Amino acid sequence: MGEIGKRVRIERIMDRDSGNTVIIPLDHGISVGPIKGLVDLPEMVNKVAKGGANAVLQQKGMVRHGHRGYGRDVGLIVHMSASTSLGPDPNNKVQVCLVEECLKMGADAVSVHINIGSETESDQLSILGCVSERCDFWGMPLIAMMYPRGKAILNPNDVEVVAHAARAGAELGADIIKTNYTGDIDSFRRVVEGCPVPVVIAGGPKTETDMEFLQMIDGALQAGARGVAIGRNVFQHQDPVKMTMAIAAIVNKGKTADEAIKILD
Repeated sequence: MGEIGKRVRIERIMDRDSGNTVIIPLDHGISVGPIKGLVDLPEMVNKVAKGGANAVLQQKGMVRHGHRGYGRDVGLIVHMSASTSLGPDPNNKVQVCLVEECLKMGADAVSVHINIGSETESDQLSILGCVSERCDFWGMPLIAMMYPRGKAILNPNDVEVVAHAARAGAELGADIIKTNYTGDIDSFRRVVEGCPVPVVIAGGPKTETDMEFLQMIDGALQAGARGVAIGRNVFQHQDPVKMTMAIAAIVNKGKTADEAIKILD
């Protein structure tokens, strides 16, 4: 029955026509505090939902404060990992809730953050394996955020390390992988080809221009990515509604970056 539950829930965080997804992570408050765009969480959830996001991603404590009951429906992903920028090792992500808690909160999926190459990689992989088993048991879709981060990682966008990180998440049972874009279509295609489950790209640092940002998404989709999980470039944009609309146009409607930028203009 677990597979039926996963299939039903995953429909709530994917576009039924395209099979792709626009996920807006809003969990940054635990790591860096109440930054611009996330002071009023319900307001931002409403904006990205209005713009066409398929799902938002939040920490468990913010679901009661930040998942409003009005406006356009939007899927809920509860994040199960945490660390803060004030700690001795921000790359050490620990598990902070259970799959069962997420079920009680009405989550459509859960996510776990793993820093491949970090000093605590082994502990984080153990967490991913255990969460994967619970997700299979309860029929809960699992998104693994697989980031190459650590002293030995010279370039976190290098195709070899990104492909390895993505594959590691699939090997341990994730249903969707979130990882870094490698910078061009050909190299990212190698990441997608080496990963048997859907791959979505992270937004990374806030980009210099909107066009540069949309071109990255366009390239990732051409390489076979199934969507995005992007935070700062949306919730810190001057118009989060229109930016979400532009992203959704590329991800779910097959528009190019040149076409999508017109939404912002």
